[in-house]
Amino acid sequence: MNAQAAPVRQERFEVVFAHALRGEPVTVRTATGPPQPLPVQDWIRSADPVDLLFLRHCAGATLDVGCGPGRLTAALAARGHVALGIDVVPEAVRQTTRRGGSALQRDVFDRLPGEGRWDTALLADGNIGIGGDPVALLTRLRRLISRKGRLVVELGGPGTPTELLSAQLVCGCATSGFFPWALVGVDGLPDLARRSGLTVRAVDCYDTRWCAILGAI
Repeated sequence: MNAQAAPVRQERFEVVFAHALRGEPVTVRTATGPPQPLPVQDWIRSADPVDLLFLRHCAGATLDVGCGPGRLTAALAARGHVALGIDVVPEAVRQTTRRGGSALQRDVFDRLPGEGRWDTALLADGNIGIGGDPVALLTRLRRLISRKGRLVVELGGPGTPTELLSAQLVCGCATSGFFPWALVGVDGLPDLARRSGLTVRAVDCYDTRWCAILGAI
């Protein structure tokens, strides 16, 4: 008789995400499609030429929201920017600082240093989805930047719907609880920007990645 498999334990999101950052395969489950691998290899590498095209839009002091293991925070610092990464995952903050970047374990909706004075807020790698409410997130970032500041946002390409999701991370030894997330494509951005008190200044495509620059109305 086969031994019964041990049940997979449930852990906090931060714990399962840390497994991914340490190299364990992790998938993302939603109710709307098949499980997808978490693209951690895209985050733990060094900044590539397409990343640098995004970063050229970052003017002055830059807040990297959802910095992950810090490739963009570190690349900004190496180019002379004042740059701060924030992430809710302690392992992400540790990896960012090991790369030479500055980072805090902080939720973007928490009180943050320099509120209202950042020149740029950066949302790369799908982080427009944080919290499952793009309008709330963009409104919060508008309040973090200065009156003449900008948001640099990575989006899905044309045809990508704005979709609110309930997602879950799964690895071999643990699973997270479900958490809210969102997908946003370039088609839906003007309406989201307007509702957030922002205007779309530019949209560019670099290779297969889409980048938008937003500013306050």
